[in-house]
Amino acid sequence: MNTEEIETLIESNLEDADATVGNPRRDGEHFEAVVVSPAFEGLSLVEQHQLVYDALGEHMTTDIHALELKTYEPDEDAA
Repeated sequence: MNTEEIETLIESNLEDADATVGNPRRDGEHFEAVVVSPAFEGLSLVEQHQLVYDALGEHMTTDIHALELKTYEPDEDAA
């Protein structure tokens, strides 16, 4: 699985999501992602992360070994 595939899965399964995914180890298994979506509004950090995991579905147990995740609501400054 590559970074573009992960971005596409997240963005197509979360409302108005903008996902930026990296593979810092360049091993195709360890990823980091920054996701901004209005779907996160009013949710706890755990609930936000669960939405991303749900968007990735079975890939979280088959293709992705680790995912460092940062989630933001649109009005938060991700920079």
